[in-house]
Amino acid sequence: MKQVLKLKQIMTDLALSQSQLAAHVSLSPATIAQLINHSYWPRAAKQYGLRDNITEFLKRNGATEEQIAVAFEKETPPQVSAVAPEQQHSPVNEDEHMSIRKQILHPQTLRHFKLPGNPFDEVNSADEFYANEQLRYTRAQLLDACKRGGFVAVVGESGSGKTTLRRDLQERVQRADMPIQIIRPYVVGMESDDVKGKTLKAGAILDAIMATIAPHEPLRSSSDARYRQLENRLKESHRTGTRHVVLIEEAHAMPKATLRHLKRFVELEDGFSRLLSVILLGQNELAEKLDPRDPSVREVVQRCEIITLPPLGEHLEDYLRFRLKRFSVDLSKIVTADGLQALRERLSPPVPRGHTERSFLYPLAVHNLLTAAMNLAAENGAPAVSADIVMETKWN
Repeated sequence: MKQVLKLKQIMTDLALSQSQLAAHVSLSPATIAQLINHSYWPRAAKQYGLRDNITEFLKRNGATEEQIAVAFEKETPPQVSAVAPEQQHSPVNEDEHMSIRKQILHPQTLRHFKLPGNPFDEVNSADEFYANEQLRYTRAQLLDACKRGGFVAVVGESGSGKTTLRRDLQERVQRADMPIQIIRPYVVGMESDDVKGKTLKAGAILDAIMATIAPHEPLRSSSDARYRQLENRLKESHRTGTRHVVLIEEAHAMPKATLRHLKRFVELEDGFSRLLSVILLGQNELAEKLDPRDPSVREVVQRCEIITLPPLGEHLEDYLRFRLKRFSVDLSKIVTADGLQALRERLSPPVPRGHTERSFLYPLAVHNLLTAAMNLAAENGAPAVSADIVMETKWN
């Protein structure tokens, strides 16, 4: 819950900026914005005498005793709750960070920042694909799996770049005219159980493979005959030099039974050669299903390489520079250094003591937050997105 300190209005009345206060207390503007706008005190606040330093700052700039007395009070006091403290919601709301409404740069924003187009549009060519060390490794592993017959699961938060990796893989295969067939079973309406939707079963995967490698051949009637038919057609195609890859998106919605059956597909062989590769793309729930401690999927986990897409982290600045490069626009013209730090802190929210820290600093969340902040900066005539603007930006 957002709990603004009265300090914010007092500073407005005194025509003081959060950047001035940050400089006085030797903290980042983003940290001060978190304090003023959300009542998040830094852990070392007592050690550095932060409250006393802020009080001194207010006195130096003409604040009255009455203003100083209420400066650290919250504008909206917390509501009384009958829920036990350990059951109350933590200040971190994952849905708030990962479900930001799609943001679009307004025409006046494009003019304000002298941008000929939206630098955060979807990637449309290999030249627009950003690759740091982790992404280069993932790209190499996916292509290697296609060639040699591997079993790979790529796991990442929503908006972490899984779909872009899939499109990049297809583009590379087509551009180099590689003898690789990528088979994508339809996953529209797929759910993990038949109550919520329709589960993806091994039979549907078989149908998708046969429709690709032998589209005009009728399927045998019995299950055993169909799988034997599939193996024979894969062998014939493989001996001509063609490689086959089953690529399944939204794989976190697959039932564990189907995950186990995928192992049987991967085990189809012709001598020492694997006949089929399997690539899964899914959100973090997929990694939870592929837990090596779960005996029901242990055989699958032992054969499946799981690659987790990390947040941008230290690559944030490099990533944004790359996205702006095609428009020949310098990053500093769009967002200030303290604005970048605020982006990090806004998408890496504080967590209660004892909880695991979690970053939401993924491309889609960065795009949406920075787009909204740029629109706000343009509305207010700010030359660039500052920490104050980032912290004031509404999610949706």
